[in-house]
Amino acid sequence: MDTIERARRITWKVLLSGFAVMWLLILMTIAVAAGEGRLVWWRVAPALLAAIGFTWLCRDVVKAVLDRRRPTWQVVGAAVVALSAAGLGGADSFGWGFALVCWLSVATLEVSRRTALALQAGTWAAGVALSSLGREVGLTSTAFELTRGEALVFNLVAYGALCAAVPASNRVWMWIWALAVEAHRGREAHTRLALAEERLRFARDLHDLVGHQLSAIAVKTDLAVRLSDADAAAAKAEMSEVNRLTRKALKELRQAVRGYRELDLTAELNSVKGVLEAAGVRCEVGLPYREPPAGVAPVFAFAVREAVTNVLKHSTATFCDIAIRLTEHEAELTVRNDGVARRGATELGSGLAGLGERLAAVGGVVTAQPTGDGHFLLRAVVSLPIAG
Repeated sequence: MDTIERARRITWKVLLSGFAVMWLLILMTIAVAAGEGRLVWWRVAPALLAAIGFTWLCRDVVKAVLDRRRPTWQVVGAAVVALSAAGLGGADSFGWGFALVCWLSVATLEVSRRTALALQAGTWAAGVALSSLGREVGLTSTAFELTRGEALVFNLVAYGALCAAVPASNRVWMWIWALAVEAHRGREAHTRLALAEERLRFARDLHDLVGHQLSAIAVKTDLAVRLSDADAAAAKAEMSEVNRLTRKALKELRQAVRGYRELDLTAELNSVKGVLEAAGVRCEVGLPYREPPAGVAPVFAFAVREAVTNVLKHSTATFCDIAIRLTEHEAELTVRNDGVARRGATELGSGLAGLGERLAAVGGVVTAQPTGDGHFLLRAVVSLPIAG
């Protein structure tokens, strides 16, 4: 489950948390009435069925709201069922009447402030009216030994407080959810831009690598055509040069595609830093006081590229630290980020396997795994001096 799906589930549970309170109050009301011998089953049974249907409808309402849909008819249907449950049960504010508050908490999601205020006023009036007409003694009246008049005043105040507080709380949660969605979309956009920049950079590298040879081939081919009638020997020499340039271009093209062209470590560090920061990932680079040995720098450049690719593809990092350490006996590259990949290092594709082969060719090793503190660490170590 990714971050945004986890946030959605938490929001869904919070928005429906009031229904757990509603059912607790309903069950307590039934238990108290049964204990005192005044439970009227012909009213409680349909009220329970209405409460079950109301809960089911409101689940769909919240789901639709989170999907940015307007469940108008479902909201209306839930209102009718909530009124039925509250009316049959006696509409005590801390009993069956809490169903009206739960309906209000989902009905006011994603509506204007004016509409929300109108729904709050209407729910308050309906709750007070139903509680004044109810024949059943509510949980509040029993607990505090209130008269019918005192219970009416209590419900009047209680409905007012509940209708003001509960919807406001849910609307705040919806606002937080909307912010999370926008942040997630922004991060995805940053990542797409970063990957597009990487593709453009590769295209520029490919152009610089092969473009010169292709231009030279075009010029020499044109010259050979013009010399073919006047000086066959010179034309033959030009075509031999064209053949040499073609083979060279083909070799370099294959090296570029297969990833075996040597990279410049400094240029690669500058490139990945720009890509990460474009994707919203803070990047810190720590370099030693001297350049790595010639055989180590290209391998470390590939390691940096592979590590950053995995940061962008497989994690939710907010920072990435790249450090190179040189001693008399070894050269070490570490790439650490705070977004632990959900797949293990052995499942991140063939990139790490290929990187391990590159390190092995110069007498080095590479490890990539979570550190246990929420970080993911790629570590490449090469023993110095390089053998051979």
